[in-house]
Amino acid sequence: MKKLLLLLCLTVFTFGYSQEKTVIDFPKNEIKGNALFLVAGALEVTYEHLINEESGIGVSLFVPYVSDVSEKFNLTPFYRFYFGKKPAAGFFVEGFGMLNSYKYFTYNGMDYSNGLPLGLMYNDKVNRTDFALGFGLGAKWVTRKGFLFEINGGVGRNLFNSSDTDYQIVGRGGITLGYRF
Repeated sequence: MKKLLLLLCLTVFTFGYSQEKTVIDFPKNEIKGNALFLVAGALEVTYEHLINEESGIGVSLFVPYVSDVSEKFNLTPFYRFYFGKKPAAGFFVEGFGMLNSYKYFTYNGMDYSNGLPLGLMYNDKVNRTDFALGFGLGAKWVTRKGFLFEINGGVGRNLFNSSDTDYQIVGRGGITLGYRF
């Protein structure tokens, strides 16, 4: 009888004890614009899809609208891992790849017209396209209504055409405003 009672108690305790992780339902898409670059003369728009409460993947498109910016465009896919208490918010680290196109000027040396150094003699501008890999850090704050504010920064290195130019290191960053839906 004692064995039967013990078996019954163990069976009840086994079925009564469970650890289910509660799944939080939250919007999984974000669209953002970089306010810092907008003031500086370029447009950067970002879409991010949140995989779960701790990670997301996305892509950014950077296009300048003033002519004195050396970059022609950047297309940047990224992966982020979040460390905050809210879903996909708080401090994050990211890894990114960046397809970038830029222009630069080559020069032949100093201009010695009339025997005086007047400055560098520039050739035509040269256009290059390269791919960079890098990492970044940042933080994201989200309101209950879905509006978000983000600060981020990162650095990467061009892999292919940067040996003959000064564009070996690329930067990524901004002050971003957006909406989660």
